[in-house]
Amino acid sequence: MTWPDSIQEIIVEFQEIEDQFERLEVLMDFADEVDELPVNEWDDSNLVRGCQSVAHIEVKIRDELVWLRAAADAKMVQGLQGILSIAVNGNSPETVMQLTPDFAEEAGILVSLTPSRSNGFRTMFDMIQNRVKEEIL
Repeated sequence: MTWPDSIQEIIVEFQEIEDQFERLEVLMDFADEVDELPVNEWDDSNLVRGCQSVAHIEVKIRDELVWLRAAADAKMVQGLQGILSIAVNGNSPETVMQLTPDFAEEAGILVSLTPSRSNGFRTMFDMIQNRVKEEIL
């Protein structure tokens, strides 16, 4: 599949890393990419259900573009949220709805994670797409 440039850069960066621990360190560095959702805005409406950590995601459409704010109690989960932020922020709802989580597999991100963290990534991805659908309907 042809990915947007921002996602392709992530794929290339992770594919160049052979050491699993280095891959996890780089993943955690992506936590800095998150537009953080303040703790006082965490509630049941933005809670990611099915994630091993406490994670929250808010999706808004402004000026016909998708914007994500997120937060989690684990840096690794925030890193996954950072990657998702790069994948969706500033894109049209149509572009976001065409994305698949396969880019994370292609990059080799998910092989470094426990099965529950991989499931959490997919859960967050699905939540983002569901919220985009809700926003455009």
